[in-house]
Amino acid sequence: MPKAAENFPLIAAIDLGSNSFHMVLAKPDQSEIRILERLGDKVQLAAGIDEARMLSEEAMQRGLDCLRRFAQLINGMPQGSVRIVGTNALREARNRSEFIRRAEELLGHPVEVISGREEARLIYLGVSHTYPNTPGKRLVVDIGGGSTEFIIGQRFESLLRESLQMGCVSYTQRYFRDGKITAARYAQAYTAARLELMGIEQSLRRLGWQESVGASGTIRAVGLAIKSGGHGNGEVNAEGLAWLKRKLLKLGEVEKLDMEGIKPDRRAIFPAGLAILEAIFDALELQQMAHSEGALREGVLYDLLGRHHHEDVRERTLSSFMERYHVDVEQAARVEAKALSALDKVADAWELNEDWHRELLSWAARVHEVGLDIAHYHYHKHGAYLIEHSDLAGFSRQDQQMLSLLVRGHRRNIPQDKLAEFGADGIKLVRLCVLLRFAILFHHIRGTQEMPQVQLKAGPQSLDIQFPEGWLAANPLTQADFEQEAEWLKRIDFTLSVR
Repeated sequence: MPKAAENFPLIAAIDLGSNSFHMVLAKPDQSEIRILERLGDKVQLAAGIDEARMLSEEAMQRGLDCLRRFAQLINGMPQGSVRIVGTNALREARNRSEFIRRAEELLGHPVEVISGREEARLIYLGVSHTYPNTPGKRLVVDIGGGSTEFIIGQRFESLLRESLQMGCVSYTQRYFRDGKITAARYAQAYTAARLELMGIEQSLRRLGWQESVGASGTIRAVGLAIKSGGHGNGEVNAEGLAWLKRKLLKLGEVEKLDMEGIKPDRRAIFPAGLAILEAIFDALELQQMAHSEGALREGVLYDLLGRHHHEDVRERTLSSFMERYHVDVEQAARVEAKALSALDKVADAWELNEDWHRELLSWAARVHEVGLDIAHYHYHKHGAYLIEHSDLAGFSRQDQQMLSLLVRGHRRNIPQDKLAEFGADGIKLVRLCVLLRFAILFHHIRGTQEMPQVQLKAGPQSLDIQFPEGWLAANPLTQADFEQEAEWLKRIDFTLSVR
């Protein structure tokens, strides 16, 4: 069993955002957390992505320099106590694996790239735990460097999650690159944001909300700038937005943005952030928006706690996924139990002792038949596609890719070349795939007969299965299944012997 997060003396979350990198170090206290340290740096990773969607070496260096400072604080913290998530810039960058490899070497903990909707879920979790609990529904908006997230939720549960491709760094690159602020450029940025919002404003309005909360540095800075002009107490309001826009256009250059609340390192991206926020206010007819200190990184910490408090959102996600695609739950449970008991027997020989090996095999056993709801022919491919391309709350992109490949490889050809893309973990994924296939074949006859105990012996590229004497001869269907399986595994230079 993984060690419960509340039993670690310290836990940490690192958010690799498109504009800033942030880190929080905290002490678990029952189901709550006490923040001990907050660090942040404007890395502007999104500014280093070119038209071919490649992250420049310079931007990577800015990020790695920041992570070197973070690494000192988490040095020596055990696996499972630190969670690192990458957002829009790393979702976009085609060479993200290079940056992730270097970041993991520095930090000593895995980096996950999360989808926009997963980011939205975690942002809401951070806000709901750090903002006063009020009745009714709440709209939460987070304007990031490369994307903007919208969530409607109630108490700790998010009901609707959306992520749009607009952010203060990407819009600065597009509309305010040279630091000049003109009415025409501002109008272009505003209109682009309004067009993005058209796809979601109806669904947001249909659900409705009683209060709106902003969860990003942009919204905080706008609120403070409005306050400095005597138009509020730190919240964003429609009157203050109009005043601030007039002031910005009058100044005409980001260098002249010497206002309270706007730090020097935020000046360049401020006009783009303001245009996006004004578009949101107009599209959703907002009058005011409060600010919450809690955001993605706090959400990541609470999610880390929840995973070990029997509230793992991934369990709920998989259950509803299985329900949606009418999975045979009894068969899935049989395959899962067999796969995990087989894993126990070969874990040492195959170096499959980490928590994620067990989790991944368990998940794959549960969902390996989701593709049957689409069509029987090539159902393993349909299942793999559904898993890779669905929004699965709680799962990182890498989780979904690995899970998708195990489901893709649970029958017929094993996608060895795709699994090899995971580097040193590739061989372990192949071994997990072999265990999943073994469990599925073992229960090919779906629960209608008593199955025997078998002995398993694992070599680097082999698996030896020993059935009770005479059992295979009395069960020719199972014998034929395993003989055919041996032929499939030969294709990846893997030896399966059954006796």
